[in-house]
Amino acid sequence: MAVHFDSTTNSLVIANTGVHTIVRWAIGATVWTLVAGYPGFSGSLSTMLNSPACVIFDSLGNMYVADTGNYRIQFFSAGQRNGTTIAGVTGVQGNAANLLNNPRSIALDNQLNLYVADTSNNRIQMFSQL
Repeated sequence: MAVHFDSTTNSLVIANTGVHTIVRWAIGATVWTLVAGYPGFSGSLSTMLNSPACVIFDSLGNMYVADTGNYRIQFFSAGQRNGTTIAGVTGVQGNAANLLNNPRSIALDNQLNLYVADTSNNRIQMFSQL
């Protein structure tokens, strides 16, 4: 599970790994809002996640998810629930340059280069200017 603080909405965005979802919990709220995935259901469709481990946002509000169980990084345009695979190949693990094996953590730099902690390959992968 990972937590990202979104200062623009004063909320926590949570990669809820065991439930296969990304949820938003506004500070002071009593309930969460579903952002991506389907609670309790893993899958590899563009609207589904499988054990998401990390969530981050860029300055435009676009969301990036380390979708660990699908061996991919998913990109969600701001406010959208359909994701696009931008790194890795859905459902295919490996150690080739275009493949991931249990991506657990992600980061963006100021040029929108994506860094992926490719855990089972014991490496950090960089994907240029996404």
